[in-house]
Amino acid sequence: MKKTYIIDTSVLLHDPGALLVFDDNDVVIPMAVIEEIDLHKKRQDQVGKNARKVAQLLDGLRTRGHLDEGVPVSDKGGTLRVELNHQEVAVLPAALDRSKTDNRIISVALTLKQQLKTPVILVTKDTTMRVKADALGVEAEDYETDQIELAEVFTGVTTLAVEAGIIDAFYRDGQVKLDGQVFYPNQFVVLEDEVGSSKSALARVGENGLLLPLRYGNNDVFGIHPHNKEQRFALELLMDEKVRLVTLLGQAGTGKTLLALAAGLEQVMEEKRYRRLSVSRPIIPMGRDLGFLPGEVDEKLRPWMQPIYDNLELLLSERDKSTKLERLVDSLRDMNLLELEALTYIRGRSIPQQFLLVDEAQNLSAHEVKTIITRVGEGTKIVLTGDPHQIDHPYLDANSNGLTFVAERFKNEAIAGHVTLVKGERSELAELAARLLM
Repeated sequence: MKKTYIIDTSVLLHDPGALLVFDDNDVVIPMAVIEEIDLHKKRQDQVGKNARKVAQLLDGLRTRGHLDEGVPVSDKGGTLRVELNHQEVAVLPAALDRSKTDNRIISVALTLKQQLKTPVILVTKDTTMRVKADALGVEAEDYETDQIELAEVFTGVTTLAVEAGIIDAFYRDGQVKLDGQVFYPNQFVVLEDEVGSSKSALARVGENGLLLPLRYGNNDVFGIHPHNKEQRFALELLMDEKVRLVTLLGQAGTGKTLLALAAGLEQVMEEKRYRRLSVSRPIIPMGRDLGFLPGEVDEKLRPWMQPIYDNLELLLSERDKSTKLERLVDSLRDMNLLELEALTYIRGRSIPQQFLLVDEAQNLSAHEVKTIITRVGEGTKIVLTGDPHQIDHPYLDANSNGLTFVAERFKNEAIAGHVTLVKGERSELAELAARLLM
């Protein structure tokens, strides 16, 4: 049965393309949503960019007819219209503030439900709005076309209990094939003795599902030594130039950014494998934004890039204890070996022969991550790191962010690899806080 979907502002600011994905159903945009989109269009961030994209899409649809009457948006018979006539706030209970935009949008859904014979569904990423709609008898859904359940995301690691002889053969022959087992490319396998002895082995999946030893083992990378098996797995991917896309998930203190920076510096400065180490982060504040910052671009970016500087200080100070961090970083930038910039400037670029690290990638949407990865030129390796439990973007969550989306979608590709790091190594206190303050 054909359905009518009422689309909330939060959905469009998350994914402007949501206007066009409801196939043969009718999409209704309340005028209150258009007003909210208008309020966001001047913002100089991804939310503002999405607001402008929505406005452009709606403006383009005007060529197909009058938006208040409905225009076709799908070959399957779907239509879209801007709703002007059904904002009857009188249908709302007295307990709801009729001046609030969310409640005005709910009133549209409630009125249409009373008048239409087809199902009416409110689509919003606002959990409170879904609760209020449900209390009023209006069916409400989250926008889930780009969601990946975090609990089901590919971790990159599996543990298998096997006969002790298989582990012996692995060490003896430098490889082993497990019949009946299906693995993903570049997946890591922990082999454990099925009878419970301490005998075990760490392996990486190679061609044709063959299990191979780790090539980098316990080797130091730019002075950094892996402290646990997940860190060893991460370095294995980071140092393998055949793996062009690496995603690292993990809570605070697991070493995601430090390992990626160490691998980047090692391959740029020591091995000369890439021309430059480029580091970018999305400019999204944690908590209340402090507003515009004074100074040149580098000065404005410094607060956002401070975590990168902290890790660089640890890495570079081990190499040169007599020179201040600022001079070390400036010298690398002067030699064009290091680039630190905001993701705002990546659109339209082509990035060849670089080790590109995108930190805090959990604050990116699936569309933004696609934009970044499609900038990757010949010979470039891209690394995405982040913690899906620490999202500062107002329209993303642990299930809908671009980092988990990429990790899951690329798990079948030999050019990509993923590891979820689980053990904090920053300090005992940081590890305890990460576990107890979830």
